[in-house]
Amino acid sequence: MELLRVVIQCLFLLILFTTTSFSLTPHKIPRLTPFYRSILRRQYRSSSSSDRTTSATSDSQFKTYYYNQTLDHFNYGPQSYATFKHRYIVNSNFWGGAQSNSPIFAWLGAESPLDYDIGFLTDNAPRFKALLVYIEHRYYGESIPLGTMEEAMNDETTRGYFNSAQALADYAEILLYIKKEYSAHDCPIIVVGGSYGGMLASWFRLKYPHVSLGALASSAPILYFEDITPQNGYYSIVTKDFREVSESCYQTIKKSWSIIDKIASKPYGLSILRRKFKLCEDLNSSWELKDYLDWMYTGAAQYNSPPEYPVTVVCGGIDSAPKEAYILDRIHAGVVASEGNQPCYNVSVGETLASPGEDDDTWGWNWQTCSEMVFPIAKGNDSMFDPAPFNLQQNSQACIDTFGVPPRPHWVTTYYGGHDMKLILRNFGSNIIFSNGRKDPYSIAGVLENISDTILAVYTQNGSHCLDLNGERATDPNWLTEQRNKEIEIIQGWITKYYADLQTLKK
Repeated sequence: MELLRVVIQCLFLLILFTTTSFSLTPHKIPRLTPFYRSILRRQYRSSSSSDRTTSATSDSQFKTYYYNQTLDHFNYGPQSYATFKHRYIVNSNFWGGAQSNSPIFAWLGAESPLDYDIGFLTDNAPRFKALLVYIEHRYYGESIPLGTMEEAMNDETTRGYFNSAQALADYAEILLYIKKEYSAHDCPIIVVGGSYGGMLASWFRLKYPHVSLGALASSAPILYFEDITPQNGYYSIVTKDFREVSESCYQTIKKSWSIIDKIASKPYGLSILRRKFKLCEDLNSSWELKDYLDWMYTGAAQYNSPPEYPVTVVCGGIDSAPKEAYILDRIHAGVVASEGNQPCYNVSVGETLASPGEDDDTWGWNWQTCSEMVFPIAKGNDSMFDPAPFNLQQNSQACIDTFGVPPRPHWVTTYYGGHDMKLILRNFGSNIIFSNGRKDPYSIAGVLENISDTILAVYTQNGSHCLDLNGERATDPNWLTEQRNKEIEIIQGWITKYYADLQTLKK
């Protein structure tokens, strides 16, 4: 995505939209990365912020493998038979084995390297005696076809194999391979994903029901395409999150944008802004500073999880400044509260347009949102941000300038569905949990009501982006524990029914 901040996106969704600099960057949406630290590339400095989402590659329980993956699953031309090294990770410490038909929990990787454990899976693997499998998304991390990311993205032909349908086929091929290798033919597979990965998990269950028994799709905005969801929905919830915490904080942020532009328009105005915000580098435009602040606010709202509650942290900084303080001094106090007291602040930590080698994840997500993942996210007059409507024509031109091709905004709904989704899921789907937290701006495009007895919505009013996938902590509120317990109860029901059906079929 040229990418709306952080944030997203959820990461970090798949992170932010502005109408400025379209000639330089594609339409930005908040990043869909599941976890906040994946967006910031650092965690909050407080030791209390650590959780069970840790490195999966440094733990001896996790074994890394490489599968010779098919480059193109949907073509039989000579080049389609090429293969690449596709990374996946297995944790078999809890597995009950193939003879007992113990389940397989498969994490479907999204737009980031496969370098973290998912606390929800390791917390619950002992209960289910599950084999844990983590599969990296093609073109991210170490799973880049035919060379480096730079080589892959500069090759127009190779780049064409970078899409969600190919990724789903990758997952199917690896999971069937694992079943064969582990003699686990009758072991049920539950696929799990968060954010963009949650979208993939729900789509995988619909496209490959013979491979997966069910799917847990956390914070999956499968309805943020075309005109299904109000375009300003994301930023409306960000605004609501801030306003509920502090009316004065909301008002300060809302007033700040015009002041930034006014100062920037004056002689040496950009230098004044750099000094006031203690920025590490010179500004080329006010947009860079505003984009950075946008990234910080949306990230705080999207990942507004306990016990830190980043929105409260930001507003606490803004509101704690002296009442007579200049508005931009209050905004800077919010930056310090959120990011810590640093010698200087780097506006480039936001989701800016990168090139391969500088930030492969962002570059890859830019491509995905310039091809099939077109999220029409806009900022309306009801938000605390400057209004910025979504302009498909400008977005398309930016993508043509960057990648040489226009996006296909209708392909996701053509291939996966979207319109009349309730009817489609009720008639053709089963065994999908759509989990959400209503504080998450992306929940506006999630499935928030039960569709059938087996297509279920599990959400909390106070939850944030993919919060249920984090590992258990002593500080978890009861509502979060109850959400996870409900998800586990549903998955247990699927597996129990599967075993009963399997026994009946084998009589």
